Amino acid sequence: MLKNNILVLSLVLILSACASERPSLMGLDGGAIPPAFASFPDVPFPTDAIVDLDETKALGSGENWIGSLVYTTPYNPSSVFDFYVSEMPKLNWIEVATVRAKISHMTYIRNNRALQILIEMDNGDSARVTVTAIPNTNGVGKL
Repeated sequence: MLKNNILVLSLVLILSACASERPSLMGLDGGAIPPAFASFPDVPFPTDAIVDLDETKALGSGENWIGSLVYTTPYNPSSVFDFYVSEMPKLNWIEVATVRAKISHMTYIRNNRALQILIEMDNGDSARVTVTAIPNTNGVGKL
């Protein structure tokens, strides 16, 4: 009886450990744009991102939108930072500055736009991300 209980407990622990593994963060090469972000194809977004509609304020769509998109994602802030470092150049964004910290800041430019990304810890080990797009009228970073 004791052996059966130990076996059952062991199986439960193994299965629960598998269930708690974080999903891997895939880049542009590994998946489609999450549906909630389809109006913003010029910026990469991690899979499983959830838009915060109360905090998001964006006008326009396509490659001319401006404003701020706020979302949460089950990935830790460090993984999200690495995701953007890897994925932004694939969409021809030029890195201006990045700061990896408790609240990470990333700034990119492309054509007539500038983009700032703020990444911070959300609940647990997940991240809250704010992506802000503004016009870049000084001409720096034009392709």
